[in-house]
Amino acid sequence: MKPSGIGGQAVLEGIMMKNKSRYSVAVRKPDGEIEICINEHEGIGGGHTWAKLPLIRGVVNFVDSLLLGMETLTWSASFYEEEDEQEPGGFEKFLLKVFGEKAEKIVMGITVAFSIVMAVGIFMVLPYFISGFFRDYIVSNTLLAIVEGAIRLGLFVLYVVLISSMKDIKRVYMYHGAEHKCINCIERGRELNVKNVRKSSRYHARCGTSFLFIVMIISIIFFIFIRVESPALRVVFRILLIPVIAGVSYEFIRLAGRSENFLVRILSLPGKGMQMLTTKEPEDDMIEVAIRAVEAVFDWRAFQGYETADGSEEEAAETR
Repeated sequence: MKPSGIGGQAVLEGIMMKNKSRYSVAVRKPDGEIEICINEHEGIGGGHTWAKLPLIRGVVNFVDSLLLGMETLTWSASFYEEEDEQEPGGFEKFLLKVFGEKAEKIVMGITVAFSIVMAVGIFMVLPYFISGFFRDYIVSNTLLAIVEGAIRLGLFVLYVVLISSMKDIKRVYMYHGAEHKCINCIERGRELNVKNVRKSSRYHARCGTSFLFIVMIISIIFFIFIRVESPALRVVFRILLIPVIAGVSYEFIRLAGRSENFLVRILSLPGKGMQMLTTKEPEDDMIEVAIRAVEAVFDWRAFQGYETADGSEEEAAETR
């Protein structure tokens, strides 16, 4: 398997695909037509060398994916807003007056920041306090850290299960499956068409679901070996170590997406197992949207070696 380096996410009735700094969003509008937006996303690193350093790049890419994800999700949702839009509220008018055209980005940044704070509180801090109820029964700090990690994993799985049961989210997960199937189709050397995408796997090692699952696992390892006596400092350390945990997790996901090593593939299986919940088999019209999103920013024919030196097309890769 040859890694393509492209990635993306599902949005409302569509797909976002990103290739380096260039991204596209393809959305199936209510009238059945496919609308495509192509743009550049420089990201918070701004192309600087420090943003590409191991461990640091994981944190940068995570924040970038949240910001870009929120932006593209908002754009896709605009096609499905009610026709009789309500007048902006007092707070919205205030933001428009103070920040002008940047108001939407400010709100987006606040939303992302709030989401991160909530995630840290629920998945990092809350398990620590819940595990505290077992301190009278468990003497070993190592075992207590494992119990805390099990609670953290349980909360994460419960969250994913509850979200996946929502009707609208089920369609988003079908588009998520279409995104993975397109990337797998390309990386397996198959011609990108509905038939080949349909028979490709909907599980991929570089998925965000796998990343979050690995974050939970890495956190268990960190909290077993990094200990402090003060209960207050334990909470502080759990928060301060999040960027490091995210950085290590990203490096593993990055390796998993490029390596065919047997051990790496085995370690990737639990994350792929979680994708059984966050991806669903897509319909053909969803696959068509995903293909359009890919082709808008990625030349899969050149990637697979279809294009010869003189510019003519020649099928150099086997179509399976």
